[in-house]
Amino acid sequence: MVAVTLEELARRFRGRVHGDGAREIDGVATLADAGPRDIAFLANPSFHRYLDTTRAAAVILNEDDVRRFSGNALVVDNPHLYFARIAALLNPDPQWEPGVHRSATVAESARIAATAWIGPQTVVEAGAVIGEGVFIGPGCFVDRGAQIGAGSRLVAHVTVCRGCVVGRRCIIHPGAVIGSDGFGYARDGVSWVKVPQLGRVVLGDDVDVGANTTIDRGALGDTVVADGVKLDNLIQIAHNVQIGEHTAMAAFVGIAGSVVIGKRCTFGGRAGIAGHLEIADDVHVTGTSLVSGSITKPGVYSSAISCEEAGAWRKNAARIRQLDALVRRVKELEQKVQRLIEGEELD
Repeated sequence: MVAVTLEELARRFRGRVHGDGAREIDGVATLADAGPRDIAFLANPSFHRYLDTTRAAAVILNEDDVRRFSGNALVVDNPHLYFARIAALLNPDPQWEPGVHRSATVAESARIAATAWIGPQTVVEAGAVIGEGVFIGPGCFVDRGAQIGAGSRLVAHVTVCRGCVVGRRCIIHPGAVIGSDGFGYARDGVSWVKVPQLGRVVLGDDVDVGANTTIDRGALGDTVVADGVKLDNLIQIAHNVQIGEHTAMAAFVGIAGSVVIGKRCTFGGRAGIAGHLEIADDVHVTGTSLVSGSITKPGVYSSAISCEEAGAWRKNAARIRQLDALVRRVKELEQKVQRLIEGEELD
């Protein structure tokens, strides 16, 4: 177990100690649950009430909040970010020995770095390239010609399809599929003919992909997820989508084909983006919103109707169905008013 003092944490991560700098920390926890050797943090004002009762050895606070706290603290500009770094320090990834598990199946032409680990029941096909320090957990499938960059981790039961590229230091969680066929079909009368999906998926460096998220390969060109993108669980990204650097998406986001998304965007849970749109840099779409047109300027965008009592919703839904007729009546009235202003007689 790693144990560090507040002074060591402040020196390592550039914070200021308030209180006893020699106090030792070996765990992280919430304000409500922390014990006498844990460090907690406060980033949301709604949790101020826990400052008076927390048993934490220290709390990570900003300059405003430390004024109301009498215990030990690390004072920083961004408590949540600081907490993330301390949590990673105190909870390092488990160590593992490189090699290939005896139950794994690895093609002779696959190139496996000497420092990589290929887990049990994993299959690595011909021509695949597994970089230095890669961890491939149990039950994964790396198809022919796929590439996994140095330091990346496929946790378990991950599929990386033919020719797809995973960058360096990526984390791909169980059940994710990188490079499944895009939903491409051509109409032939009443039936459908499958359009071959000939592109790849290319993930940049430091990309996280959540459990059971699927990223479809491009139809002709590639589907591209740039450096630093963070994807939650159960996201669907269709063929030929382009996602800019450091964009983040919460669970159940669905992106239709050929959408181009800029840098540093965020999408709340269940947001949907219609196909062939462009989203500018620094756009933030709130949860459950439907984006049906391109967004050309940075900002926060929302849609959908919030939940309300069922009886009121039914009345409003009935009125929504009447909107078209109401608009026509308003236009007719405007025309009549204009004619009166101009001195015409009405029929």
